[in-house]
Amino acid sequence: MVDTVDAEPRIAGGFLKGAPVWVPKMLVTAALGVAVFIFAFGVVRQLRTLLILVLISAFLSTALEPGVAYLATRGWKRGLATGFMFMVVIVGGGTFVALMVPLIVDQVILFVDRLPGYVDDLGEFAARFGIEFSSERVTDAVTNIDRSLQDVAADVAGSLFGVGSRLLNTFFQGLTIALFTFYLTAEAPKIRRGIASMLPKNRQVEVIRVWDIAIEKTGGYFYSRALLAGISAVITWVVLTIIDVPFPIALALWMGVLSQFVPVVGTYIGGALPALIAVLESPIKALWVVIYVAMYQQFENYVLSPRITARTMSLHPAVSFGSAIAGGTLLGAPGALMALPVAATLQAFISTYIRRYELIDDLQHGNESKSEREAKES
Repeated sequence: MVDTVDAEPRIAGGFLKGAPVWVPKMLVTAALGVAVFIFAFGVVRQLRTLLILVLISAFLSTALEPGVAYLATRGWKRGLATGFMFMVVIVGGGTFVALMVPLIVDQVILFVDRLPGYVDDLGEFAARFGIEFSSERVTDAVTNIDRSLQDVAADVAGSLFGVGSRLLNTFFQGLTIALFTFYLTAEAPKIRRGIASMLPKNRQVEVIRVWDIAIEKTGGYFYSRALLAGISAVITWVVLTIIDVPFPIALALWMGVLSQFVPVVGTYIGGALPALIAVLESPIKALWVVIYVAMYQQFENYVLSPRITARTMSLHPAVSFGSAIAGGTLLGAPGALMALPVAATLQAFISTYIRRYELIDDLQHGNESKSEREAKES
């Protein structure tokens, strides 16, 4: 007996002969999807630099938003408030650079002046192992390779153009970030309303909540870190002045900024430069600097930081370390800097939307053995 109704229509002709009707549609849809993905991937790849600049600008705008909003509630226009915050950042950064340049120049000159003495000291140490090494031999070697140095100098001069072009490119990238950041900060309420207007009311509430969490955590991170950096700089300046280390203000600012804004290893990098400068003066001074850095780190970890960051951002050290590595791998130094507030925002978002339940008795006392619990109960 032959069925009168074909349960699944078939198409005839070509390599799809006998296939269901939906197969060609699926193949066309898949092909279009792959084509769109390849096109979008190519566009993103070509615009990767611009997208990273916009991402950094959005991050900086979020960090500036609490300060701008505070001034706006005091009657300032948002454009003026944003300009004021920009001016504070520029003056602070310019002051830091202006103090660091004389330090670098002076220490380079001092190192060059003392280099022959260091070489002689190294030669005395090497002589114990039968190695002849002295400043005179180094001078003779440098004299003998004078012509080679001229060739090297010519190559270096030829590469200066490439270095200059990279510096110019970096300058324009910084200018682009500043422009985007100013626009995103000054026009934040309009951008917020524009995005929310494209969503239904229930989605608007969720978007605004996530937006507020991001502003709170990112802004809180920067302002708490700025406060910690200021305290660290003041205390370090006093200590370095007492120890009599050269350029105490510049070194204090260096340690304050790097220890707070460079994730994970910032404290060690920030304390290494004052210790190195102190070594050029006296090993005893360097030892005192190292002792101070170790003591201040403990004071900050257990006294200052818990009180200042209690309401802004609290991340487990392992989470901070992993976030910094992930951010640095994806976006380099800017990614490492943005990683901690982004991780704190995700943590706050998860804690807001995930419901937690009371643990069972065995998990509540998970650190105790069964015998210990029975002993307590008896």
